[in-house]
Amino acid sequence: MKPGQLVREDVEGASEGMRHDISGSTSGVRRRKARRFVMAGIGTVLVGAGIAAALVATNGQEEEEPVGRPAGVAAHPDQSPPTQFIAAGNVAVSAYYTVKSEKRANGDGALVFNWNLLNSTTDRYEETDWAWLDVAPGMKTAAVLERGLPVHRIGIVDLATGKVERWIKTDQGVGGVQFSPDGKRLVATIYDINPEGLFKDASYRLNGKIVPGSKPSRTGFYVIDAASGRQADFTARPSRKGDDGLVVGGGRQDLAWSRDGKLLWEPWSTKAGRVFYSVDGQEVPVPKSEEELSSPGAVSPDGKLVTGRFVGKGDQIVSEVLDARTGEREALVPGQQLLAWADDDWLIAFRCDPEQCEPNKGEFRNQLILASSDGKDVIPLSGFRPSSLSDPSRWTPILSNR
Repeated sequence: MKPGQLVREDVEGASEGMRHDISGSTSGVRRRKARRFVMAGIGTVLVGAGIAAALVATNGQEEEEPVGRPAGVAAHPDQSPPTQFIAAGNVAVSAYYTVKSEKRANGDGALVFNWNLLNSTTDRYEETDWAWLDVAPGMKTAAVLERGLPVHRIGIVDLATGKVERWIKTDQGVGGVQFSPDGKRLVATIYDINPEGLFKDASYRLNGKIVPGSKPSRTGFYVIDAASGRQADFTARPSRKGDDGLVVGGGRQDLAWSRDGKLLWEPWSTKAGRVFYSVDGQEVPVPKSEEELSSPGAVSPDGKLVTGRFVGKGDQIVSEVLDARTGEREALVPGQQLLAWADDDWLIAFRCDPEQCEPNKGEFRNQLILASSDGKDVIPLSGFRPSSLSDPSRWTPILSNR
């Protein structure tokens, strides 16, 4: 996953997998038979004594780092959710969200995303009322959507003031939006209904109760010039169906940009973990650059390494870093989920609490860390998140290029 994309480890536990019981219970997790791929997987971590002894906490200020460590590390290991700026190297937390379930009329419901966006003047995260957002590379502006998805305009917000600079109007209802890697274009995914809606007539059984479920309703997308607001014609691309003819996945099925910004993609069961489309909606072969990678994970800035999967066994709970060309393992990193590269040698990751990391006992009580790609050094960046995936204060970051 490249910086700038949503960190989706909680999406499976929110809009794609977890369906809170609108009648009151939030303890269950829906496990789909046809599980959707997500942008990043969920794992667990147990940090060994040697690694734990190497932990370094900062005072939250950006200071000149020792040789070998990324410049501009801003850490707040006492804050969860964070209130002050978190960053390392080329990447920063530009925003984060929490999710809660909500009852609605006639037995329906919805998952509600609550967003905190960075104020680049104060270097603090401020609560917003936007329904959905994405931050542009460079972290000067954000694209935002108002409550009541899908909506017919996209706001461009100045991160220095938090104010909308201008609105981009659309003919059809937008439910998701994402900047291209160069920040020059937006892909706006179009839906007929709220992609986070939960509906009584799509109910399923959860923990012995019948609860409302999601409905796939994607119809297509716009590609929009971010500077002028000029949009291409609407392109139809309905929710994708599996070989059995059934629509796979939940209500939110946003399209995302390829690494080079030339194509669009969505998660799918290919070798690359994705299916690709041209910007006019035609399905295309997996690009050679993607096909050659041994993993659909995050590629280091120099292109030499790529994040792999969780590979821990027993008490050793780690994830692997791979050679991007050969797929051979280069190192094991003490992160249950490797998110983005701060530079060629350091990764931002989630790691669980070393004191509560046994299987089925607090393995999701994790924090953001900065880890060296050789697995030898760790710097905590944030405080620990609640272990329960249904906890309304459990936050998920957006990582953006600075």
